Amino acid sequence: MDIKDRIAALPGALLPWYEKNRRDLPWRQDRDPYHIWISEIMLQQTRVEAVKNFYSRFVATLPTISALAACDDELLHKLWEGLGYYSRVRNLKKAAIRVMEDYGGVFPREYPQILDLPGIGAYTAGAICSIAYDMPTPAVDGNVLRVYARVTDDATPIDLPAFKKATQKALGAVYPREAGAFTQALMELGATLCGPNRAPDCGSCPCKGFCLSCANGTAEQLPVKSPKRGRRKEDMTVFLLRCRDEFALQKRPAGGLLANLWQFPNTPSKLNTNETLTWMEDNGLKPKEIIMQMERKHAFTHIEWDMRGVYVRVADKTPGYVWRSREQINAETALPTAFRLFWDEIQVFDGL
Repeated sequence: MDIKDRIAALPGALLPWYEKNRRDLPWRQDRDPYHIWISEIMLQQTRVEAVKNFYSRFVATLPTISALAACDDELLHKLWEGLGYYSRVRNLKKAAIRVMEDYGGVFPREYPQILDLPGIGAYTAGAICSIAYDMPTPAVDGNVLRVYARVTDDATPIDLPAFKKATQKALGAVYPREAGAFTQALMELGATLCGPNRAPDCGSCPCKGFCLSCANGTAEQLPVKSPKRGRRKEDMTVFLLRCRDEFALQKRPAGGLLANLWQFPNTPSKLNTNETLTWMEDNGLKPKEIIMQMERKHAFTHIEWDMRGVYVRVADKTPGYVWRSREQINAETALPTAFRLFWDEIQVFDGL
C-alpha cells in the first residue's frame, strides 16, 4: 500500500467514525458561514473547552455580520476578553465591514473572495468553504498535519511551509462529496485520538489498518517540529493605582503588542520600593499607601513578561489617566490577560 493509497483511504475510514463519535460543539449546530468563521477564528491558538462559552456569548450578542460590523470597539474587546490575540477580533470587525460594503452583508461563497478578507488565511478559508459549502478545500492546521504525518510516517518538520503545502495537495485530491464532514473528521481525529501532548490512541483509531506509523511503531515520535526560538524576556512594573473607589487605566499605543487595549500604568524594569516612589512622584502621583506587591509572569508567542505588580492607594486622580470604578472595569473594560492577573489578585485581596 503506497502513500497515495493510505491518504485515499482516509474518507472511508473517517466519515463513519466522525458521524458516530463527533463531539457536540455549539458551532456544529448549523452550517452558517458566519458561525463557522467566528468559531474558527476563536479556535486559533485556543482550546476548544475555553472557546465554548466565548462563542455562545459572542454570537448571542452579535448574531449577524451587520451587528459585528457596527459593534462598538469597547464592547467588541469586552466580548473577546480572556481569549487573547486581540488582533483576531479587530480583523473580524474589519472583515465584517468588508462583507457589508462589498457583498451586501452576505458572506461570500468563493474561496478567493473569502481568502481576501482581513484575518482569514488558507486554513480558515478552507474550513469555511468546506464546512459551509461542501467545497473540496482542505483546512490544514496543526491537528491535521499531525494526522497526515502519522498516517504517512513522515518525519519532516510539520511547521515547514513545504510540508503544509504537500499535505493540502494530497488531501485535496481525495476529498469526498461530504467535504464539510471530512474536514471536521480530520480536525476531530487530530484533536482527540491523535491529539497533541499525549500518546496516540492507535487501538481506537479508525485509521489503524492503514496508518504507516502505527504499523512501524513510530506514532509516538511524530510529528516532528523545528526547534523553537527562545522567547525574549522583558521586565515590567505594573501600577494598580486606586483613588477612593476608582482605578487608573490608560490605552496602549495604536500599533504593536496588545494595540489599542486598556492597561494599567506600567514601566519597563522591576522597580524596588524607592524606585517605585520615585516613579510615582515623577508622574505626578501622591501615594498614600503601598497596599501590596505581586509577582507574575505572562508569555506571548515571542515575548515573556516578568512583572511586578504594585497596588497603591493615591491621594488624587492624576490627569493623564482614565479613572474607572471597579464595577465599570468588570462590566465594560477589556483587560488583556497579562493585566487581569493583577486585577483578579487585588479583587481577592479586597475580599470581592
